[in-house]
Amino acid sequence: MIADFLILLFSGLSYLVLSVSPAQKFPPPLSHEEEGALFARMRGGDRDARARLIEHNLRLVAHIVRKYYTSQTGQEDLISIGTIGLIKAIDSFNDKNGARFATYAAKCIQNEILMHFRAQKKTLCEVSINDTIDMDHDGNPLTYIDIIKVDDTIADDIDEKWKIARALRYIRDELDERERQIIVMRYGLDNRPTITQREVAQRLGISRSYVSRIEKNVLARIHAYLAGGMSGE
Repeated sequence: MIADFLILLFSGLSYLVLSVSPAQKFPPPLSHEEEGALFARMRGGDRDARARLIEHNLRLVAHIVRKYYTSQTGQEDLISIGTIGLIKAIDSFNDKNGARFATYAAKCIQNEILMHFRAQKKTLCEVSINDTIDMDHDGNPLTYIDIIKVDDTIADDIDEKWKIARALRYIRDELDERERQIIVMRYGLDNRPTITQREVAQRLGISRSYVSRIEKNVLARIHAYLAGGMSGE
């Protein structure tokens, strides 16, 4: 399992649905009173309150990526990483200290993104993660960031077993064989190691861009399935 997929399972949201475009519509920001009430409910064990805090602060992640990382490619990945920082901020925030949550969360989000860049810089021995290293079957440039495997940094924080069970059931019952193979290999399901899109493409004898299209389509369908299940409860 990797962080992107677990965030999808946890909150019913996929980073692939998010955008750094100013036109992206996010849930409205919470008032100070609403925010305080949700934190109080979350401390009492209310998981829906935690999910709402995540959902209503996603615009902060997109704002930071749009403002500070416009020159970076792979901004969807940065939103995913920034969302991890947001979740950590929500889990560790103490409103008794008098600090504003937005200020605290912004620091956590930026810190998570900076840690990502430092880790990649160390791993790649000072080589830029945006350097082109190859071309895929369709003639598209392939960069280091396309083939880097994502370390699982949030699995221990995920306790939404109900959503995980629903998503796994959807994968088992609703996907065709190729879709299921791609998701299982990409996200390390069935106790398999996670592998890159390029490795999946090589194993299945298809292009990396085709793997990417199938993966995004399936994640969007799982997102819609989970969202429909939650709204129907």
